[in-house]
Amino acid sequence: MGLRDNQLTEGEEVVLRLRTHVKALLVAALWALLLLAALVALWWFTRGEDHYVMTMWIAGAVALALAAWLVGVPFVRWRSESYTVTNRRISHRSGVFSRRGRDIPLHRINDIALEKGLLDRVLGCGTLVVSDATQQSGMVLHDVPDVERVQVRLQELLYSYDDGSDDGEWPPNEPDRGRRRR
Repeated sequence: MGLRDNQLTEGEEVVLRLRTHVKALLVAALWALLLLAALVALWWFTRGEDHYVMTMWIAGAVALALAAWLVGVPFVRWRSESYTVTNRRISHRSGVFSRRGRDIPLHRINDIALEKGLLDRVLGCGTLVVSDATQQSGMVLHDVPDVERVQVRLQELLYSYDDGSDDGEWPPNEPDRGRRRR
């Protein structure tokens, strides 16, 4: 889950709520198909034997445990990671039991890089690397759906707001710091 309404500051509005692309579940889906195929094959080859029922119960229990680990865990991780873009910041939240998050105010962003591999181009997703004016490394948003549209929307947000201070600082959307010229 991304930012909730009670986590927004006064006047802050959510512009985009994003989740990583379903591509992140591709390996989990392959595991699910493999486990199902193994169960069907085991059923097919053991259906006439004496301990058929016991074999299928044990195999089903093992397959269920493997499915929980190889399919369930990646799905829960996928559901727990989100990106939120507001008119003031970019927020990345992740974690199942303990939540981690990082916010970058829009006025601190100085670069938005786009990375798309071959599979990303086919599926219409990609990675955004948002660099800010701090000593921390940039925020990496993996598997963003429709990444080019998101990058354009971020660029629009970066240059759409002017605080009217006319203090000559860049970028033009810096927050009003209460300084007034007389």
